[in-house]
This record gives sequence, structure tokens and C-alpha cells, in this order.
Amino acid sequence: MATSLDIAHKPASAPLSGAEPARAKQNILGLSRDELGEALGAFGMPEREIKMRVGQLWNAIYNRGLIDFADMTTLSKDLRAKLGAAFTVARPEIVTEQKSVDGTRKWLLRLVSDKPGVPGPEVEAVYIPEEGRGTLCISSQIGCTLTCTFCHTGTQTLVRNLTAGEIVGQLLVARDALGEWPNSGRNSDDRLVTNIVMMGMGEPLYNFENVRDALDIVSDGEGLSLSKRRITLSTSGVVPMIERAGNEIGSMLAISLHGVTDEVRNKLVPLNKKYPIAELLDACRNYPGVSNARRITFEYVMLKGVNDSIADAKELVRLLKGIPAKINLIPFNPWPGSPYECSDWTTIEKFADVVNRAGYASPVRTPRGRDIMAACGQLKSETVKARASERFKTQADDQSKAL
Repeated sequence: MATSLDIAHKPASAPLSGAEPARAKQNILGLSRDELGEALGAFGMPEREIKMRVGQLWNAIYNRGLIDFADMTTLSKDLRAKLGAAFTVARPEIVTEQKSVDGTRKWLLRLVSDKPGVPGPEVEAVYIPEEGRGTLCISSQIGCTLTCTFCHTGTQTLVRNLTAGEIVGQLLVARDALGEWPNSGRNSDDRLVTNIVMMGMGEPLYNFENVRDALDIVSDGEGLSLSKRRITLSTSGVVPMIERAGNEIGSMLAISLHGVTDEVRNKLVPLNKKYPIAELLDACRNYPGVSNARRITFEYVMLKGVNDSIADAKELVRLLKGIPAKINLIPFNPWPGSPYECSDWTTIEKFADVVNRAGYASPVRTPRGRDIMAACGQLKSETVKARASERFKTQADDQSKAL
């Protein structure tokens, strides 16, 4: 499977006919319709054909899941060959797949490397099957900058943002692995990936443009066709970007709250020092489109002796007054070296009872994929860290030999 995801490469300027020196192929995965049209125009496609060809390629890539231009039979054989010589539809490569006893799947995905001979960076994506639905948890960054103390990803430094193509590519790879494309023989109405959550590695609102562009592709009705009401963007509270997310992305919103006082939340989510709870909740009240039909989900990880008291539950109810909200109570998922413990089940039940009696839906999220480190807060690409250690060791050995 191809792994080139360099959508930032400049469009090839080759005409549709005539000999041409070999040049790097441009990956068109993740390009918007306009960008795809520009790429075809720069390639030499007659302007009168561009709109039609964009539609044909869009359908082939995002509706039929095709990778090889030779399989795009709505195009002439000659055109397929010429496009295949100039462009690619590259996807991330599955390095490992783990399957939990509960059916959850976690994929470690390798992206393109910008250095020849050096393995590309990696991210994780998780598929969670449930009765009547299937949720794909997608990453937006390699690593993270936020250092939330209860989150395993927060112990990994930020490598870079993902491109729109790399974000969309996670869904395409999941559909590949699940056999969900039309040519798989599966009933087209029987979808396995029904929902997407931007809750994987990284802070989506710190990669706003790429996340927005990727979700536009995911929700396009002539392609992957997932309703924006089935797409949830989770943020730790990048307040200045929340209104823009509502206007330009329009997905459902989830807030990683986890604390009801600035003192506690400063420790759990250090971003709170910049955007404290009062500012965050004001942004939520003004989120474009928020209503009882489009409630904001507040995620609240249950940490023993930290944020799980009855007083905390009552303060949570007070804070969210007037916000159409749902509260997800998340039993803490441990990871190696984590400084917290999960609240006792009786404590979680008592906490949930306070919230429920106040009129808020407050389901306790059943931990999924704990045995493969795929549960909420557990994602981290260990191979990046391991390869970094190997690289530094090699550098040290080379320096020693040079002395």
C-alpha cells in the first residue's frame, strides 16, 4: 500500500500529451473540490472538462474507495494512464492492528516521511463497534502540546499537525480494514463507521484549517457522506476557536472539562490557566447552533479523590446551568506511570445520580479497548519514542567513534 501523503507538493505542470521528464506525483487525497480542480488545470486538463472530472474522481476516491487510477473505469483508459502517471491517492499504512476482547480495534498508522530512509511518523486511530453504530476515533496531530496530566498522549511531545489528507486517510483505512466499500458486497445501508469523534491524538482546534477541510470531505454528500450531526469535535478548551468551529465546521461539540474549579482544572488541563472555566463556558453558551437538539457534550474523567465528590457533582450542575448539555462520565483508564486512580464504582454512581436528578443525561462511558491501550486517554505512538531513542543512540555511537 502506498504511503506518500505529501499533499503540500506543488501541482505537476505536465500537459496531457507529450513526453515529459519524470517528476514526483502529487497526492490528491484530502484536496478540496476547488483544489482538485486547480491541480487538474495545472496538469493541463481543458477547463471545460474540469468540473466533470473532479466529480468523477471524487466519486471514485470517496464513494467507491478506489486507490488505483486504473480501476476508475468512468474515465477513459488513456486518461487513467495519464492521471496515474502524475497523481496518486495515497493512504496511511497500517503498521499494526490490535483487536480487543470487546471488539474494539486500534490501528497504528504510518504517515509519509520527509526524509529518505527514515520511517515516517505514526498516529493511532480506534474503531469502537456498538449495537447499531460504530464510532471511529481519529487523531488530528502527531503527539500533543497540552500535557493534560491524566492523558497518555499528553506525555508525548508534538511532532506536527496532520494534513487534511492524513485526517481523511484514517477513515479510508478504517473502511478498507472493515470491508465497508461498495465493492465489498456489503449492503450500502449497513454502515460500520456511522460516527466520527475527533478525540484521538492532539488538539483539533490547534490544527483548525486541516481539521475543517478534512471534515468537509468526510461530510460531503457525494462521497463519504457522514452527517455533521454524527461528527463530534472534542477540544480541551481553545476558547478563541470555539465560535469559529461552530461557524466553519458545524459539527457536534465536546468539551474536555474534567474539573469544576480553576484550581483543579489547572492541574488536570493546564490550558485552563490561559482560558479558565468561566471563559470556556461562556464560549459554550454562545456556540453557533447549540440547542436542545444539538447539545454540547461535557467529558468528565472520574479521578479518585480529585474531582469525584458529591460537592463536585453539585458544582458541575451549577456551572452548566443554561447550557444545553450532556455529561459523559468517563472512568479513568490507567496507563504506565499514570499518577491517578479511577474512582470507585459506587462513587461514580453517586456522582451520576446527582447529575441525573438535575435533569442532565449523564451516561457512564463503558471503558472499551483497555486491554490494547485503546481507551480514552490511552493513545500514544510508542514507536515514535522508541525510534527517537534508537536515533539518539546511533548519533551518540557515531560521535564516540569520531572522537
